[in-house]
Amino acid sequence: MTGRPGIATRLGERQAEPDRCGLAIAMILLASLSFSLVAVMVRLSGDVPLYEKVFFRGVVMVAAMAAIAVRRRENPFAVTPRVHLLLLRSAFGTAAMFLYFFAIEHLALADAAVLNNLSPFFVAIFAVVFLKERLMRYTVPVLLLAFAGAMFVVKPKFSLEVVPAIAGLLSAAGSGAAYTLVRFLRGYEPPYRIVMYFSVVSVIVALPPMLGNFVMPEGTQWIYLLGAGVFATTGQMALTIGYHHAPAVRISIYTYAQIIYAYILGLVLWREMPDVLSIAGTVLIIGAAVYNYRRALGERSA
Repeated sequence: MTGRPGIATRLGERQAEPDRCGLAIAMILLASLSFSLVAVMVRLSGDVPLYEKVFFRGVVMVAAMAAIAVRRRENPFAVTPRVHLLLLRSAFGTAAMFLYFFAIEHLALADAAVLNNLSPFFVAIFAVVFLKERLMRYTVPVLLLAFAGAMFVVKPKFSLEVVPAIAGLLSAAGSGAAYTLVRFLRGYEPPYRIVMYFSVVSVIVALPPMLGNFVMPEGTQWIYLLGAGVFATTGQMALTIGYHHAPAVRISIYTYAQIIYAYILGLVLWREMPDVLSIAGTVLIIGAAVYNYRRALGERSA
């Protein structure tokens, strides 16, 4: 009697790929810089509606992924048993992008980056809940420390002023879900196909409100919108390649370089200096990330 097919059998054969940590780290650092520059472009594009920023970002990414598909002579939308996972990753990523762009428009650049970079902690939560991975003894204190840091940045209060910070926190949750799926798809789908699905879904979601209330960008706004798309494409490809070439436990710590980039860019471009609570929260979050990283590496090598 044969048993039920396992998930690998149902989804297709996974291609074995060796880990390449050096390349993965370089890609994560490049992705962090690219996403910081996306935030700058979004902020500089000014009063262009949020859905237009998402739309033009997505259009540039679709064009770039289509060029890669043509060069590879492949159909990015070829029939695959993993289409539901690709669409789910795209949905989480699109929701996270809308929330993050909203946070960028209303928070200091560094605060938005700090909140968005809670995504690795959400990856840890989702891996336990949905992938049934084992919860390490040190994970709960680390998570509590990270979210305590988040509360320092959010500074919760009973007013609408807290909405952008909550949006930043939720964007991290959406990104965490998306990254968990990206890692799961390793070896099943090429990076460009994962990014293509994400780009197309974001364009489709942003298109209806844009058609209903289009606001024509002016002058340099076009440059900033296209720039956001270029840097987003670079960041998404670099991030996806990074998670393809090494375990998340070894490389996710390097995503925190985005916070450093955001502090520098916010200070140089807008003279933004986070308050004492935000700085304290940043220290707690990065400290929790570093501790979690070291313990995870220790567990892996034991």
